[in-house]
Amino acid sequence: MYHSKITGLGYYVPNNVVTNDDLSKVMETTDEWIQERTGIQERRHVVEGEDTTTSMGVKAARVAIERAGLAPEEIDFVVFATLSPDYYFPGPGVLVQKELGLRTVGALDVRNQCSGFLYALSVADQFIKTGMYKNILVIGSEVHSRGLDMSTRGRGVSVIFGDGAGAAVLSRTEDLTKGILSTHLHAEGEHAEELALIAPGMGQRWVTDILKDNDPNDISYFPYMNGQYVFKHAVSRFAEVINEGLQANNLTVNDINLLVPHQANLRISQFIQQKFKLTDNQVFNNIQKYGNTTAASVPIALTEAWEQGKIKEGDIVVLAAFGSGFTWASAVIKW
Repeated sequence: MYHSKITGLGYYVPNNVVTNDDLSKVMETTDEWIQERTGIQERRHVVEGEDTTTSMGVKAARVAIERAGLAPEEIDFVVFATLSPDYYFPGPGVLVQKELGLRTVGALDVRNQCSGFLYALSVADQFIKTGMYKNILVIGSEVHSRGLDMSTRGRGVSVIFGDGAGAAVLSRTEDLTKGILSTHLHAEGEHAEELALIAPGMGQRWVTDILKDNDPNDISYFPYMNGQYVFKHAVSRFAEVINEGLQANNLTVNDINLLVPHQANLRISQFIQQKFKLTDNQVFNNIQKYGNTTAASVPIALTEAWEQGKIKEGDIVVLAAFGSGFTWASAVIKW
């Protein structure tokens, strides 16, 4: 029996900073309106021709692999989480395998949106625990900006999301007291269309619309979010899955050294912080700078927290996420 531990972390965000004031020039909104509802001050958007979902993932991965003290040829498997792949198919996992010059190792794509990185982490953890692989590269990367409705009509969603990538290397350890202690995954498909992008897809919308002239008033080509409904479910599921992870490991809230939540909305993170009576030093947020980067948000935040010295050996670190699907997940790690 083995455990998996995070041996390397890295992230990459585009250089192009988009402030709330920048958005106010293309839609009816203000810095005050956005910050009051989301806590976001700015986000990053790719510049066409400079960054893609794959290229950002590769840049984050190179940092993580180097920090793990590995050479690319020592990576045994790739798990890539994203909702914004470069191609309809194939997925970005194989493109990363090519760009990094990896051996002909397996590459798996995960489509679980905001919970994507934690689902990917859990998959990698199982492969290592069974002894199948020794070093696995896990990536979360998103390009949202090219698929948003950048108008007043779409402001409720478009002001929230940003672009970026984060990566982690999971490696085998025989020390069963450290590493990923447990992961917990859930889904509730009955709420799928409360946070969704209906088209393009291989369902009815593909047949009736995409193969004909697009209707400029058809908003199914843009993300839809029932904001208040999502918020209500998010705060409930976040709390449940955090408690589930703690209970599975005979831990209490007092044992948490750092909670790194998915950066969906600062108000959600603050609600959870207050519910669990955690101090500011026990919760890491960076949504103010990057917005919601979906599958990339947890690895970006985890990397920044580690770089800033907020994670020390022996710390209990809890990761948690909630998003489209609905899906939600947590991971409990002893660093």
